[in-house]
Amino acid sequence: MHISVIIPTYNRSELVCEAVESVLAQSEPVQDIIVVDDGSTDDTLERLRQFENEINILHQKNSGISAARNAGIKRSHCEWLTFLDSDDLWKRHKLARQKEAIRSFPRYKICYTDEEWRKDGVWFNAKKVHQKFNGRIYNYCLPRTIVSISSVLIHRSIFARHGLFDESLPACEDYDLWLRLAAHELFLLLPEKLIIKRDGPWEQLSQQHSLDKYRIMALVKMLQLGRLDKDQERLTKIELLQKCRIYASGAKKHGRGKEAAWAEDMARTFAV
Repeated sequence: MHISVIIPTYNRSELVCEAVESVLAQSEPVQDIIVVDDGSTDDTLERLRQFENEINILHQKNSGISAARNAGIKRSHCEWLTFLDSDDLWKRHKLARQKEAIRSFPRYKICYTDEEWRKDGVWFNAKKVHQKFNGRIYNYCLPRTIVSISSVLIHRSIFARHGLFDESLPACEDYDLWLRLAAHELFLLLPEKLIIKRDGPWEQLSQQHSLDKYRIMALVKMLQLGRLDKDQERLTKIELLQKCRIYASGAKKHGRGKEAAWAEDMARTFAV
């Protein structure tokens, strides 16, 4: 069972080196490690040279997290793929435990794990809204992302069936992908905290964008694709209307009339 690891990064030279080290420290050796530098302007490339005999470095102009991950997927050559955000870490037995899980339940082509959360180096409990589920998880993915991208092990055929990350979304690209996959695929949950999600002073996508706008766009896409069953479609519309109301209210409060009108138009278009 050979695995490609894809690590996108942008101006996180110290963090990405720590992420790479957590992959190299895995109890199961990794066959293919690809670090995609998305046009960093710091010393990322210089610092990654210490690993040049152990990783493949792909440099591209700054194009966003989805484009970086997609570039890594296209460059990878293994049957199974996994991802690691540059500010996250893997625990030593992460891949070994997922390999065991897939061997025990071979009908699953997607496996994800629980995670440990740290803020400024201090451990804290994840919120209840991030609770994980096994099997058919589409309904649980509608409110927000419950699958951490750094925890996923996924068969290459899944991307062939459902497409890659949406490069038109500057944020919530993982929310969009998990909805597309969870509507049709089973997710195997390994309920162990095998990754470490870190929060600190570095810049994060969630701080740059109003996330509900892009969640709305992802939900609209799901409805437009026309591949949902009746129950999934109904629940998707309910979630869309709720997010549209919240977003429109916030936009009005801050004087963003065009954005409020856009959200209200989406709500009318897809009213239950």
